[in-house]
Amino acid sequence: MGNKNMGAAAIIADTAGRVLLVKHSYGMLNWDLPGGKSETGESARETASRETLEETGLDAAVGALTGVYYDPQHDMHHFAFLASNRTDRAPEPASPEILACGYFAPDELPRPMSDFTYRRIQDALAASREELFHVIGPRKWLDGTGSGSH
Repeated sequence: MGNKNMGAAAIIADTAGRVLLVKHSYGMLNWDLPGGKSETGESARETASRETLEETGLDAAVGALTGVYYDPQHDMHHFAFLASNRTDRAPEPASPEILACGYFAPDELPRPMSDFTYRRIQDALAASREELFHVIGPRKWLDGTGSGSH
């Protein structure tokens, strides 16, 4: 049997309701949620915790599942969880893959950001969630020209 790819991300909000994001040092130099691919023998929840620590130095308490997203293009499942910072330390880039990190208001999210990242944030912050499982299409990029819709 072939191995399925799995990834997980954490949605961590501060007391002001701003969401923690990291800026990648590769590819589109895009902003994303802390997260990444699961390692062998690791649950999706453990992946979200480990990746948050590796990328931002934060010890995250990973909580409720806010969505499962299947990407047929890469035959990969992405899990998104609400999480909280267990300590009062501030996030800082803890990996060469991360240029910057910080908290952003949901209505002032930085660009470039993929529609997939945007959607996971919106889904996580939505008051009511009826369906947690989603099939996603190829990524579209939300640019910085202000043409993106809210």
